[in-house]
Amino acid sequence: MPDYTNRASLRVDPSLAAFIEAEILPPIEQDADVFWKSFADLLADFAPRNRALLERRESLQSQIDAWHRERKGQPHDTSAYQNFLREIGYLVEEPGDFTIGTQNVDAEIATMAGPQLVVPVLNARFLLNAANARWGSLYDALYGTDALDAPPAKPGGYDQKRGDAVISEGRKFLDETLPLASGSWSDLTDIADAKLADPGQYVGTTERGFLYRHNGLHIDVQVDRTTPVGETDRAGISDIVLESALTTIVDLEDSVAAVDAKDKQLAYRNWLGVIRGDLEESFEKGGRTMTRELAGNKAVTLPDGTQAELPGRSVLFVRNVGHLMTNPAILLSDGSEIPEGIMDAVLTSAISTQDVRGFTRYGNSRPSSGKASIYIVKPKMHGPEECAFTNDLFDAVEDMLALDRHTIKVGVMDEERRTSANLGACIHAVRDRIVFINTGFLDRTGDEIHTSMEAGPMVRKAEMKSADWLGAYEARNVGIGLRHGLSGRAQIGKGMWPAPDLMGKMMTEKIGHLRSGANTAWVPSPTAATLHAIHYHRENVFELQQGLGEVPGLDKLLTIPVATGTNWSEEELREELDNNAQGLLGYVVRWVEHGVGCSKVPDLDDVGLMEDRATLRISSQHMANWLHHGVVTRDQVMDSLQRMAAKVDEQNADDPNYRPMAGDPDSIAFKAACDLVFKGTQQPSGYTEPLLHAWRQEAKKVVSLKRGPGSQIR
Repeated sequence: MPDYTNRASLRVDPSLAAFIEAEILPPIEQDADVFWKSFADLLADFAPRNRALLERRESLQSQIDAWHRERKGQPHDTSAYQNFLREIGYLVEEPGDFTIGTQNVDAEIATMAGPQLVVPVLNARFLLNAANARWGSLYDALYGTDALDAPPAKPGGYDQKRGDAVISEGRKFLDETLPLASGSWSDLTDIADAKLADPGQYVGTTERGFLYRHNGLHIDVQVDRTTPVGETDRAGISDIVLESALTTIVDLEDSVAAVDAKDKQLAYRNWLGVIRGDLEESFEKGGRTMTRELAGNKAVTLPDGTQAELPGRSVLFVRNVGHLMTNPAILLSDGSEIPEGIMDAVLTSAISTQDVRGFTRYGNSRPSSGKASIYIVKPKMHGPEECAFTNDLFDAVEDMLALDRHTIKVGVMDEERRTSANLGACIHAVRDRIVFINTGFLDRTGDEIHTSMEAGPMVRKAEMKSADWLGAYEARNVGIGLRHGLSGRAQIGKGMWPAPDLMGKMMTEKIGHLRSGANTAWVPSPTAATLHAIHYHRENVFELQQGLGEVPGLDKLLTIPVATGTNWSEEELREELDNNAQGLLGYVVRWVEHGVGCSKVPDLDDVGLMEDRATLRISSQHMANWLHHGVVTRDQVMDSLQRMAAKVDEQNADDPNYRPMAGDPDSIAFKAACDLVFKGTQQPSGYTEPLLHAWRQEAKKVVSLKRGPGSQIR
């Protein structure tokens, strides 16, 4: 048990307490004693309410489980099912017509459309890369990925043939987005001679080139004849730099492994550094030490000679954890762990108050009103009463930090079935602070499986993508958001492109998110953000949204994806188990033994997929469901886990810090993976966090004992 220091009625990790009192509170002129007393009072009110909401989740789930068990073997009665869900309060009455009242929102969120990154807060280098991904080189993105349909670059320096193909593709992009009054960009020998069909697209000059705007996004056409590209280009164009990741979600949740005070302090310190503007990270590359820091603003000389600036960085959201988890960083007066989501709300907001008060180097939030906002994404909320709780919590945090009401904005992640089914009421509960809704296939599918665990065996994972409920879910999210006025005031987002090495496929498929009405969508890297930005030049999302808004009813959304009358072959069963087990093990081993919450994990075909904790939820719940209904046996599941452990070991053979799982009875990662499956039906809402946190803490303890006092697993 770690030592604690007393603060008001709380017991706080000493290092965390010192960090808060030395670095977070003084700049915002918060007295430490007053802060801790206010924090303790807030917890006395909200911690019991938090527990009651979790008990309500379990009560509803128990009633749903019983309803399905009582009707086992009977045809599903859609009408009776929905009436039952209303009787128990799972479904609530939708509010009447209303429009959200959110104010003081940055243009990047409200009136601009573009890519969004999600980055783990614990990795400072990745965090800096994401924040700086506001601007990206189109030439680099095309040269180094399969988005360009041309032979790959030859190793050993600049490949002129590949470069020529990149330049040609760049000219096509300019002709498409910035058409000339006559001729093509390919014909220009001097960019100063460019006469646009729409002169209003010209913005001014930058340090290296000429700045334009299309569909609200900027394009910096850079000229430098001294570079390998510019010296061979007719017009001396050395690069085309696109405004790319307008926003970034800095994640404290699904993409990190933070289980104790030390982890949380690192998370808060990195958030403080990126908000304050002084975060730096040094690393070795090519035998040299390099230091990364936040990019400055982009200077622009306007046509009348006046000077202006454009932001050099994404507008940052911070994703707090949900309502479920607790953390030992702070203990309440009764000795129980603090609800982690409440701790995140207070401390990330306290850090962001420095930005609101203008004490930061650059400024994260800079709306035209001049009143800065704090942007928090809140995941894994179940229904409108949990959204209302978050609204009340943010009210209390604002009062505690002397912030104006609704300074703290909220992004609602529509990834739980009860939220999807009551989305209008969820939005209404946070109607004056909402800036974001989005969909997420993996978590939403995991909750779909767990909620209907007793209804029967689920269809295979691949079939979920064409299931009635999923199509209705995606369409309802956009339609309900538009109905209540999110267009032009907030983001309507779509989920992650999972394959960072398959950019060509992304360029073909991901434009569908815009055509469905989303004005932002997640991408896995800065390079992907630059490529995805092309989609926002090809489609004007706000114009597309005008023709959307039809909202499918509940019948399809609540269609349970049970596999009726299906008789899978042994080969099909083995294939499905292997697919689930391999992805689960490949992620768990890094989470539990290495503390890596988001990474590129090879699939069965060795295609790298960006995975976070949502991957485990769907895979473990699917295996648990088939096991629960006797589709597969425990022996079959264990056989798959053991064989896939060997596969994952092989995929990680080049990692000197990797500990093989196959054949090791003491493998903590393998034990964790087994628990996720064999105890899957017992996990709250099918979440993986309780088991992962317990096993990660065990892994830290084991390594600490081996290395001596003060050691920690990395």
